[in-house]
Amino acid sequence: MAVSLTEAAAKHIRRQLDGRGKGLGIRLGVKTSGCSGMAYVLEFVDQANPEDEAFEFFGETVFVDPKSLVYLDGTELDFVKEGLNEGFQFNNPNISSECGCGESFNV
Repeated sequence: MAVSLTEAAAKHIRRQLDGRGKGLGIRLGVKTSGCSGMAYVLEFVDQANPEDEAFEFFGETVFVDPKSLVYLDGTELDFVKEGLNEGFQFNNPNISSECGCGESFNV
């Protein structure tokens, strides 16, 4: 089981961590929420949890807890800019449906 980062996502994470002045990487997880059942959660990691799985791409680390990894296996995290909008895009092969705004999904 694994998740991955694009180079654009890794560069964005590095800029954010540099701006904070600290951090080991980001944690990608899921929580029950949203109109489709589950929502993605991203947060900075200053200290890894012993049970976390760590994945490194382009020098940046993504931490995922075992419960979330079941829903995120194979997910690619990208950072996209479209016009004036920019943000993370989750390319998750496990979803069966997602809400119109892309914030929540169902597996």
